[in-house]
Amino acid sequence: MKKRLLALALALGLTVSLAACSGGAGTASTPAPETAAPETAAPETAAAGSDVAYVQDKGTLVVGMTDFAPMDYKDESGAWIGFDADMAKAFAADLGVEVEFLEINWDNKLMELEAKGIDCVWNGMTLTDEVKSGASTSEPYCNNGQVVVLPADKAEDYQSVESLSGLNFAVENGSAGAEQLDALGLSYVAKQTQADALLEVASGASDACVIDLLMAGAMIGEGTDYANLAIKDELNAEEYGAAFRKGSDTADAVNAAFDELKADGTMQALADKYSLTLAD
Repeated sequence: MKKRLLALALALGLTVSLAACSGGAGTASTPAPETAAPETAAPETAAAGSDVAYVQDKGTLVVGMTDFAPMDYKDESGAWIGFDADMAKAFAADLGVEVEFLEINWDNKLMELEAKGIDCVWNGMTLTDEVKSGASTSEPYCNNGQVVVLPADKAEDYQSVESLSGLNFAVENGSAGAEQLDALGLSYVAKQTQADALLEVASGASDACVIDLLMAGAMIGEGTDYANLAIKDELNAEEYGAAFRKGSDTADAVNAAFDELKADGTMQALADKYSLTLAD
């Protein structure tokens, strides 16, 4: 219970130190004869061969992600923060391991999982059919959609999805946005990240881009670096989830953690902090 409370405090950004406690170097002494060392409770570990056991044995949960506010991004000190980053930190602490964030090529996320380059993908990932068939996924935890972003002074010129057909789009390679453009038969240039796609529009290199609604809401509008851009059409409705290796029991462990975090209000507090809408 103590570990859980500390983990949740970290997720909420409270000033709590979660320094791992290992056997410290004490003063050398001779133990009393035939006196056994005090027994301590071993951390609960999943059955041998499970993915949870694999993560606990190596001592790290490697999270594959991209720089994607408000889910995963760096603060002024260079530390990863965001809704997903905070949730991953809390879950790793609950497992008794360290968390490591690794930026990946988003198009290769499932291959990275299978090759054990990462242990999970936790980065505002849409639960597409491809993801659900190629990985074990958590329950949906956040609502999202794909939106068209245009220069603000041109947004009113496009009143329907059909009117977008003559535009040159930018989109993250392998993303849910790319799937939407493919379905609409619209051409695009594939970029490495959603942030790159946004920059394409801001610089005038592309007419428009398709990115996640949550990212657009966080980065576009008055007082942002992209005040000259506007959100236009919402192309669909979707949900976010985390992905683990196919058959991994870590997905069940995350779902159990979600239940606790929802019940005690922690997940809603984080959603409010990062201006997100939780899935029902």
